Amino acid sequence: MKTLLSLCSIFYFLNSFSQVDYLSKSNKFSERTYTYLRIKKEKNLKFDFYRPKKTKGKVPLLIYVHGGGFSGGDRKDKNSTAFAKEMVQYGYAVATISYRLTMKGKGFGCATNSALKIEAFNDVSKDISYAVKYFLRRKKRLKIDADKIILVGSSAGAEAILNLAYVYNNKILDPNFKFAGIIAMSGAVTSIDKITTETAIPTQLFHGTKDNLVPYNIASHHFCKLESVGYLNLFGSKAIAKKLKSIQKPFYLYSVKNGDHSWNTRPIYQCKNEILDFLYYDILKQKNRQIETEI
Repeated sequence: MKTLLSLCSIFYFLNSFSQVDYLSKSNKFSERTYTYLRIKKEKNLKFDFYRPKKTKGKVPLLIYVHGGGFSGGDRKDKNSTAFAKEMVQYGYAVATISYRLTMKGKGFGCATNSALKIEAFNDVSKDISYAVKYFLRRKKRLKIDADKIILVGSSAGAEAILNLAYVYNNKILDPNFKFAGIIAMSGAVTSIDKITTETAIPTQLFHGTKDNLVPYNIASHHFCKLESVGYLNLFGSKAIAKKLKSIQKPFYLYSVKNGDHSWNTRPIYQCKNEILDFLYYDILKQKNRQIETEI
């Protein structure tokens, strides 16, 4: 195993001078919108698909899931589109997806029943699964590598993808299907019991240590008190990384000392090199590294 210490802020400042390994580099790409699940005309679920133009053959796919407390956010918001337009230039196909905002009008704080929060995690995991199923059925036409599908999520999106990979009882995708990796920004799960040597996949985790909404280590969601209806114990990035470390599986924990919940989107702009490094070495090259970084 290998431990790497780096400073994201320095990498960001020296971006034009640093050497990063990637698939290819081109600023030309195609963009198209697809409907992956038909519910009602006004509620059909869609994704925007970005693919590099000059890349031949099948390419890895990044599926980006936006944040917003399961009540807001949009696949076309500035963070989603910025991530897609950045990563597609490095040879990856990217899909920014819509999902059901089941908590709209209900909130997601301590006054919201914890059972509804868990239901929201599962509902979005279900929607993502349908999007993945759409891609798997059309992998040849869309020219994506079905063995290299990576989940990326911010805040609520990070909670949803971690839930999908490590908690959710999936009845939509083939039991033999496995994601190639996860990039979670300020995410957490309700349990780490199902993270095993069989289920573990390369996982990159960005998190501020003073996040007051989604716990960095182990604490209640929104730090709700035990007696509140919204009390829900969560295992954040530190706890997930510790579990992966204990079973000798690859992870990349990026901790921001005293960082707040704004780190659910800041890696998109400030940690491009770390993301590219993880994608290339831990997912494509399967180096099986264990990296812990703190800034």
